Amino acid sequence: MKQRCTLHPFDDATTLATAAATRWHALLAARPAQQPFTVALSGGRIPKLLYEAFVTAITAHPLSLEGLHFFWGDERCVPPDDAESNFALAHLGLLQPLRVPSEQIHRIQTELDETQMLAEAETALRLVTHSLPSAPPVLDLIFLGMGEDGHVASIFPGDSEAFSSNAVYRAVTGSKPPPRRVTLGLSTIAAARQVWVLISGAGKQTALHTSLADNGRTPLSHVLRSRTHTEIFTDFPTDGS
Repeated sequence: MKQRCTLHPFDDATTLATAAATRWHALLAARPAQQPFTVALSGGRIPKLLYEAFVTAITAHPLSLEGLHFFWGDERCVPPDDAESNFALAHLGLLQPLRVPSEQIHRIQTELDETQMLAEAETALRLVTHSLPSAPPVLDLIFLGMGEDGHVASIFPGDSEAFSSNAVYRAVTGSKPPPRRVTLGLSTIAAARQVWVLISGAGKQTALHTSLADNGRTPLSHVLRSRTHTEIFTDFPTDGS
């Protein structure tokens, strides 16, 4: 399945995060003036390093953040200031240091009941991306991580509904705590202009090789098959060595 993705190996997590942040900065710098740019952020360990590196890049080479809208690929159903919140991680490490205006931040409102939470998240994403109700919204960039079991966002192995649903956002029960979560649907991930998967940490190399196989069955495998091209950043060898 390697023809559907590009693998970028790095020596360590910090170098990986710095490279991804530098590419993100260059992508924003190259966009036409005032053109909106939508990005969905992820949770996990590597995003903290990504956010630090991106803030450093902006500090060294300032550029306008006008029109840069932040969404989330998944979220834990916890308060927005909870240590387990993906929003909290981004708020402290990225949004607050960059003083991003509140109208450009579209967190998943986990304090609402499930039906309203999903509706509000989809409405915000469709509004900013100007998408039709009959088609998935198209994000400019989605950051994903990958777990030791090959899960991405909060799409876990065994979640058969994930591969048949066209929902923009879905409520799920994950196999990792906290269990109640909301995740972007696979069709929305497939529709994004760019998807960058940042994979760092011991125990994930086997899951990546399994996901890259032509007969791979992990959630990451499904993402790769659903798209023409995906970028994968890793801090371990990807050639089977």
